[in-house]
Amino acid sequence: MGWAAVTAALLAATPMFLTQGDVTPEAALRTEAEAAWKDLEARYAAEAGGVPTQAPAPIRLQRGLGLAPERNAQSKPGVVELRQNTPGVLDERMLVAMRHELAHQLLWWACPAASEDRLFHEAFALEVSGELPEWRDAPYQSLSAAASELGRAPSVDTPKARRALARILGEDRGFPRALSRRLRQCADGSRWAVPLSIDELADVAVRAASEATVVLSRHSGEVLLSEGDVQRAVPYGSTLKPFVLAGSPTPPLLTPRSGVQEWACGQGLPAQVDGRTALLRSCNGYFLDWAAKGGAAPDFGPWGAVLSAVGLTGKPADMADAIGLRSTLALSPWGMAQAYRLLAEAHPELIELMKDNAAQGTLSDLPASPAYAGVATKTGTVRDAASRPQYGWIVAVDADLIAVAMRPGKMPRSFADEVPKVLARVRQRPGLEAARVQVLGLAAPSDVEAACRGAGFAISDGMPRPAPQGFSRMRDMVARGPALCLGSPWRVRVPGLPAEGRDYAGIFTGSSPPPYRPPLGVPTTERERNARRGSDFLFRTTRLLYTAGVVASEDASLKGEARVALARVAAHNEQHAGSRHGGRPICDTTHCQAFLGTGRVQPEEEKALRSPPLRWDEWLLFSQGGQEPWRELRPRTRVESLLGQGLAVLRFDTGRVFFVRTQQESGATFDTTESLPCELLRSGLKLPACPRMASFDGADIVFEGRGRGHGEGLDVESAKASGLSSDEILERAYGTDGSRGSSTVKQAP
Repeated sequence: MGWAAVTAALLAATPMFLTQGDVTPEAALRTEAEAAWKDLEARYAAEAGGVPTQAPAPIRLQRGLGLAPERNAQSKPGVVELRQNTPGVLDERMLVAMRHELAHQLLWWACPAASEDRLFHEAFALEVSGELPEWRDAPYQSLSAAASELGRAPSVDTPKARRALARILGEDRGFPRALSRRLRQCADGSRWAVPLSIDELADVAVRAASEATVVLSRHSGEVLLSEGDVQRAVPYGSTLKPFVLAGSPTPPLLTPRSGVQEWACGQGLPAQVDGRTALLRSCNGYFLDWAAKGGAAPDFGPWGAVLSAVGLTGKPADMADAIGLRSTLALSPWGMAQAYRLLAEAHPELIELMKDNAAQGTLSDLPASPAYAGVATKTGTVRDAASRPQYGWIVAVDADLIAVAMRPGKMPRSFADEVPKVLARVRQRPGLEAARVQVLGLAAPSDVEAACRGAGFAISDGMPRPAPQGFSRMRDMVARGPALCLGSPWRVRVPGLPAEGRDYAGIFTGSSPPPYRPPLGVPTTERERNARRGSDFLFRTTRLLYTAGVVASEDASLKGEARVALARVAAHNEQHAGSRHGGRPICDTTHCQAFLGTGRVQPEEEKALRSPPLRWDEWLLFSQGGQEPWRELRPRTRVESLLGQGLAVLRFDTGRVFFVRTQQESGATFDTTESLPCELLRSGLKLPACPRMASFDGADIVFEGRGRGHGEGLDVESAKASGLSSDEILERAYGTDGSRGSSTVKQAP
C-alpha cells in the first residue's frame, strides 16, 4: 500500500485534540498535531500492515508546569505537556518535541501490549519524530560505546542515552528492521513477553556482556531495580535446574558414580542422592543419570512454555542443554526473574528447599552465608573449554523480592556478598510487603474479564497453563490456582468500564466468600449486599501500590500532607480490616475503602509508608467531608421503613442517629428512645453525608448537613484546607475520643 493511500485510509482515525488556552495559538497547535498524527499513523501502518479498528481517544495538549530543564515535552496516555518559551510562537523545537510525544500516544493506542517496553517506545519515537538528524550531528560514537551507554540508562531518559539510541538506529539506512518486526507483532496481536533488547535493535551482538542485576516484586511483578542490560540473553548454567524438577515426576534416589566429573558435587555426598541434595549441591551427574534412566523432563515439561515466553532462545535438545552444561541456549536476567516469580507461586516447597542453599549448598561456608538466612538461592556457572568462568549467576528469592545477578568472568561464590546488599538497598523503598484485597465484588463473577499484555499463566496443581490471548473470564483462569501476568500488569474489565479495562499489577486467586445476611429490619439494596458479601476474587499486590490505588480512587486530586494523611489511613486499614469481612481481606468498595486498580505511586504515598505506624488499633473511618451545605427531602414513609413507625424526634450526634418513636400498646401511648449508626440511615436514604439536622414537613422529612460522606473520622476536604502536617491532621481527626460535636434537634409537630 502506498503512503498516499495509507494516509487517505486513516483520516478517520485521527484523535480529537483538546487545548485549554495555555499554549497558543490554539487553532494552529491543533492543526500541527493533526498533521503530525497523520504522518505518524501512516508510517506505523506502512510498517505494521494496519492499525486498530477502534478510534483513538482524545488527546489533551497543555503547558507543562513541571518539566525538567532538559525536557521540551512529556506525556502520559491522553495528555501531552509542552514547553512554550514564547507565547504565541510554535517554534520547530516545540513541534519536534510534540511529534515525539505523539509517537508515544500512537503506540499506547495502536500497540498497548508494548506499553511497558521503554526502549521500543523511545526507538520508535526517535525514528519517526524527525529529530534523528540533530542527534546524528553530534561527535562520532562507536556502536559498542553507544550500546554500553544505553545499557547504563535503560529508561532512555537522558540526553546521552538518546544520543546513543540515535547512533544504534543509524545502523539501518531505512526504517530499522527490528522495529518493523516489532510493529508487525503489534498488528498481529502477539504477546509482548520479551521487551526489545539493544542487540535486537542493532541486529547484531555489539558488545561483550556486562554485569547485570534485576530485582522484581513477587507480588506486583514491578521491576524495582535494573542495572546493566538485564534484557541481554546469555548462557545460564545451572540456574534452570529447579524447573527440571518442577516439570518432572517425583525425582528418584540415585547412586553417585565414582570418578565421574559430573558427580563431583562436594564433600560428604551420601550413598543415595535425592532431588533435594542434587539441587542444593547442583549435581550435574544426578540430572544426566536421571534423564538416561527415564522420567526426567529435559524440555522442562509444562515449564518449557514459560521459559520460552520470557525469552529462552530455544528448546533444549537434551538434559545437558537444560542444565547449562552446553552453552547453546541463553536467557536474560529479566527473563530469569520472571520465570522464578511464577515458580515461586506454583511450587513454594521448592523455594522453601532452596532456602537451605546458603547453609548446605553452593553458597555455604562463606562470610556472606549468614546474610542469606530465609532467602532461597540458586547459583549457576558457565565455563569455557579451559574451565574458566564465563558467566556467574545468583538467583535469590525471599518473601517479597526476586533478585537475579549475572557477573561475567566470575564464580557465584566470589560475588555472593553483593546480592544481600542489593536486596537491602531495594528494601529501603517502603511498602514492598504484600497487601491482599477482595476485588470486583460488585460485578457478577462471570462478567469479570482479564487480559495480559505480557505472558499470562494460570497455575493448576502446580503446573503452568498459558492464559488465553486477549480478554477471557477471570473465573476460569483462577479456578484451580493463582493467575500471573509476567512482564505487565493485568488489564481487567467489567460491564460499565471502558473496553480497555484497568491495570492491576499483581496476582489473582479465586476464593468464594460466605453468604451475607443483612441485619433484621435493615433494608439493603442488591449493590449494598454485594459490597458487604465481598468478592470471589482475591488480588495480591504490594502495600505501596495498594495504598496509592486507594488514594487515587478516593481523591486523586489530593496533594501534600493531606494526601500523606489519607495514605497512612488507607495503609493502616488494610492491616485492620478484620471487622469488615469476618477475617477475610479488605474489600475494594466504599464499604471498606475504594480501590480501582494499581497505578503510579506519588511521593506522598512513599512518605506515608515510611512514617511510624498509627497508634489506633482499629479500623479508621474517613470521608470526603467538606463544608458545602446541602438540603435533601425524603418521604416520611421511607425514613420510617428504616427506623420504624411513629417517628417523633430525630437528632444526630457522634456518628449516630437518635430518634423517638411514639407507640401504642393496650390503649396506652408511650415514647421509646432508640439509636442506630448514622451510616445506616445515610446509605439507606442516599444522603450526601450524615445530616446535622432533620425537620418534619408534612408527609416528608427535610435533612440538612454539610460536606460529603458519613462525616466520621478524617474529613478529607478539611485536611486539604488545614495546612497541618499529617500527624496533626490525624490527631485532629481521631484524637482520643473521636468526638465530632452535636447536631441541632427539631421535633415533629
